Amino acid sequence: MRGLKSTLALLVILIGVIGYIYFVDSDKPVNDTEAKEKAFTSVKSDDIEELQVKAADGQTTRLQKVDGKWQLVEPFKGDADNTEASNIASSVATIEISRVVDENASNLKEYGLDPARIEVGFRTKGKKDVQRILLGEKTPTGGDLYAQLPGKKRVFLVNSFLDSTFNKDTFALRDKKVLAFDRDKADALELIGSGKTLQFAKRGSEWSLVKPVAARADFGTVEGALERIGSVQMQAITAETGDDPKKYGLDKPSATITVGAGSSKATLVLGKTENAVVYAKDAARPMIFTVAPTLTTDLFKDVSDYRRKDLFDSRSFTMDKVTFARGSEAITLARSKGKDGKDTWKTGTGKDADTAKVEDLLAKLGSLRADKFEAQTDAALKSPVLTVTAQFANDKMETVTFARTGTKVIAGRSDEAGSATLEAMGLDEVMKGIDAVK
Repeated sequence: MRGLKSTLALLVILIGVIGYIYFVDSDKPVNDTEAKEKAFTSVKSDDIEELQVKAADGQTTRLQKVDGKWQLVEPFKGDADNTEASNIASSVATIEISRVVDENASNLKEYGLDPARIEVGFRTKGKKDVQRILLGEKTPTGGDLYAQLPGKKRVFLVNSFLDSTFNKDTFALRDKKVLAFDRDKADALELIGSGKTLQFAKRGSEWSLVKPVAARADFGTVEGALERIGSVQMQAITAETGDDPKKYGLDKPSATITVGAGSSKATLVLGKTENAVVYAKDAARPMIFTVAPTLTTDLFKDVSDYRRKDLFDSRSFTMDKVTFARGSEAITLARSKGKDGKDTWKTGTGKDADTAKVEDLLAKLGSLRADKFEAQTDAALKSPVLTVTAQFANDKMETVTFARTGTKVIAGRSDEAGSATLEAMGLDEVMKGIDAVK
């Protein structure tokens, strides 16, 4: 009985303590957090124009901002990785001191600060002196890093994420883009490799396939290929001077990738594959580097993957005049404006056509897509079941012929070599739509 009373008494005390803590804490402002001291006061990242980074492996890199872009100055001159450099500048300007460990540290080795494992220096606009911060080991819990300012005995803690931000060797800080070209001005692309040659040319806003067959190219696929090329990053640098291209299979390339922009060209040469990487070289630079092997599989697709699958460039809302020829029958539909300003459709004899049915027919026509392409023109197209001629966009015209052979539907465009196959259902729906508007 006495034990029960003691337990109840302790329970009452516990409830009282919890209640006290709750009511006291509830009176505190929600954002009542103390502002942490900054390692560097009054420093803005945009004002930093020079960085000096000594990584844990001992490599030291110096960078300078020129016309808003970061450049490598040491150990060699070249373009820097602007994202990496900007991250360092932003982080060093905002370093917060989590807690002071020792105001007058006498043994810096225990913190990994004698010598410092990582060192970052920076200089701001109008200043000659470089400010620095030294970073040591992580704390036992791994949540913080020991840090110190040169000439000061105080050791303090900073967030451990700064380790991955600041611990960058020269390769990590250099521009690793393999091929430089003006993405917005690119108007030609050539891919040679994997036993095939693919050539593309841009005319106005449209991409065309030049080799191995003259045909319309799929805009999104070609643009995606250019995006892939422009985003390729070096995996590592094998040789800065590239003295022995034969050693890396670059004397007889396995593939070449060339991007044209007006009169300028940029060419990436690929060599042999070894240890899950491909040796590569920008034709305009001496260095040899490696890239991921997925680059070739991403780019060197079958030619049909790069062709535009839509049989018609025009759509229902861009077609102004359409003629359907079936045997001896020809049906013409022309767009005109009604008295209310809305689009209406008339037949070749001048009669009003059912606008809803015409729009439905043209939508079905515009949705026809090729399943696959053949290099040769199918003989069945000599006896077509339907020929459609559409006029649109400043009198531009396109003609597509359809034929049947067994259960297959064959289509051919007047401006493209070869032929395409498509689902029979799509053509059947178009035929029904033609009958509906007659």
